[in-house]
Amino acid sequence: MASSSNYDGIFLGMGNPLLDISAVVDDEFLTKYDIKLNNAILAEDKHLPMYDEMSSKFNVEYIAGGATQNSIKVAQWMLQIPGATSYMGSIGKDKYGEAMKKDATAAGVNVHYYEDESAPTGTCGVCVVGGERSLIANLSAANCYKVDHLKKPENWALVEKAKFYYIAGFFLTVSPESIQLVSEHAAANNKVFTMNLSAPFICEFFKDVQEKFLPYMDFVFGNETEARTFSRVHGWETEDVEQIAIKISQLPKATGTYKRTTVITQGADPVVVAEDGKVKKYPVIPLPKEKLVDTNGAGDAFVGGFMSQLVKEKSIEECVKAGCYASNVVIQRSGCTYPEKPDFN
Repeated sequence: MASSSNYDGIFLGMGNPLLDISAVVDDEFLTKYDIKLNNAILAEDKHLPMYDEMSSKFNVEYIAGGATQNSIKVAQWMLQIPGATSYMGSIGKDKYGEAMKKDATAAGVNVHYYEDESAPTGTCGVCVVGGERSLIANLSAANCYKVDHLKKPENWALVEKAKFYYIAGFFLTVSPESIQLVSEHAAANNKVFTMNLSAPFICEFFKDVQEKFLPYMDFVFGNETEARTFSRVHGWETEDVEQIAIKISQLPKATGTYKRTTVITQGADPVVVAEDGKVKKYPVIPLPKEKLVDTNGAGDAFVGGFMSQLVKEKSIEECVKAGCYASNVVIQRSGCTYPEKPDFN
């Protein structure tokens, strides 16, 4: 086993730190706010009253979240090496921001937040019906991240120290300049850069900026809905997730250091991994329906588990196993949370 100092700051994430406001709601509530399950969207004006209504009508939980931050926290939990991971994003100067900082620090993540004076910490409405979740994000302060924060010596030092990077697709809407600096640094220094398709709306409405960074992605994560949207937007005329995964893996790359691997989760169906023009499928851990609490954070946890083994240079099979283990733990709990220690071996 390598000494823990080898893992110091090895894995860096950047994204939108959001406080999840999570509740089991009803179909009437979904209809009222035009919310579809298994989806993730940005809040529009019509959604803004939703947050207060959730807390007055339903039993609400507040959980530190945001897709990338979830994945980083899960990787940190799986690694059990303090300071192995670091994270950057923008929060507000408020009690939610303080709660976020406390939570991430307690999880062992080295967080360097940009603290925005003008906007409150971002929130994400998590509406759960029958274990399925829908996410409505009100980015607020998370939307205010500036590349100038990344360029500060104490923050850029985190980029230099890391060997693996993960940025959810949601950050494409906030700071493409920051993604550009990190992805170019990774390519120039033979480091591993990974991203997530993250949501159908990213593949659809942020297609150009997503395409700009695709050549830098050594690993592309996503779920079956996002993969099919990606295929449609690119005119591929196939709904076959295996074919789509192969096609994504074969898109042009900025460097030849690593071949691209596409990893697509499909809920309870097998995980599809495409590399070298071939697909492998890995079954997930079966879970009886009555044990499912909610799927919020399942995909994020999968990435966190996967990356925790990738940074240890384990095989893809091991990485997928760890991903499936982590998401299995998370779907049996509310939000992207986990017990004190993992029992993954």
